[in-house]
Parts: sequence; structure tokens; C-alpha cells
Amino acid sequence: MKKIIQTKNAPAPIGPYNQAIFAGNTLYISGQIALNPETGDLKIDDLETETVQVLENLKAILAEAGLDLDHVVKTSIFISDMNNFGKINEVYSRYFKSENAPARETVEVANLPKFVNVEISAIAVKF
Repeated sequence: MKKIIQTKNAPAPIGPYNQAIFAGNTLYISGQIALNPETGDLKIDDLETETVQVLENLKAILAEAGLDLDHVVKTSIFISDMNNFGKINEVYSRYFKSENAPARETVEVANLPKFVNVEISAIAVKF
């Protein structure tokens, strides 16, 4: 059985998908970009601000599902330029501490939705 997770505290989907889906005890969160959920504007003034907004959007979806970052077991990071990896990783490390960090991959891609610099999706487990 699947349950759709939707919150106004994260950006509404910009296509035929949902913010997240619970399947059993596993939550699959769609890729998040730096859209401000209140205004719908992109927060891309600088890479740090952009990455923070992406991670705050993920946190909002987790909260709606009754979870938090400690429940995340896997993230996928898509970036438009691998030269930005260090800056993104520095912000990411403020949200996920090494001793409890999820598995992840980071992939450089040609383009991302709305031509942002970073998109992050996540898988979390309710335990």
C-alpha cells in the first residue's frame, strides 16, 4: 500500500509526480530544488543558499511524514558542475553528520529542472 505525502512547506510538484510516497515503512522523496515554497521563487543567489533551500525542502517533506533527517538512509545528489562538489558537501555536512550520514551518490548532469545547480532526492525509513 502506498501513501502520498504532500506539504505546503515544500514546493509543489512541477509535473506529474508527488513530493513523496510512503511504501510500507519506506519514504521515497522526489528530487528537490531550491524553490521557496512560500513564494515559488528560486533561491539561487549563491550555491550555499541554494543548497540550504534544497535541504530545508527535504526536511519539510520528512516532517510531514513524521520523520526527520536521522531516518534518511540514502540520498542522490545531482549537480550541474562537479567543481561545486566541495561547497555543496560543506552545507550537506551541516545537515548529515558523518557518524549517522546516509549512503549517497553525487552525479554531475548536463542540466537540472529550471537550470538550477543542485537537486537532491532521498529515501528514508520509518523504524
